[in-house]
Amino acid sequence: MSDAKVRGIVHFIDETKSYGQKGFRKRMVVLEQKNDRFPNYVPVEFMQDGCDTVNDLNVGDDVEVTYRLAGRKWQKDPSAEVRYFLNAEAYSFKVMSNSGGESGSVDDANRELAEADYDEGDVPF
Repeated sequence: MSDAKVRGIVHFIDETKSYGQKGFRKRMVVLEQKNDRFPNYVPVEFMQDGCDTVNDLNVGDDVEVTYRLAGRKWQKDPSAEVRYFLNAEAYSFKVMSNSGGESGSVDDANRELAEADYDEGDVPF
């Protein structure tokens, strides 16, 4: 099955959740897509090490997420109804534009501090 992409505004970033004795981790990010009548909310899940990459996202960022669909079958016991589940497993994203919540990058702040003009007796903090 081929990979797909979805684009939207980051609406919600969940905390990383761990499951089982081996510590399986997943983290949900919800994208909002605006259309004419109603907004569309698209949940995607990052797994294992991908959970840490979500730390680079902020609510309000315009992102494009690459994902693959993962379906599974579940049945409580042989006589029970069979249920099917579908997840969008995200594994990478590209920030198209930032939310504007940050006024500048860390590199910009460090550069400004290094270029600042200080007097001999002036402490730089």
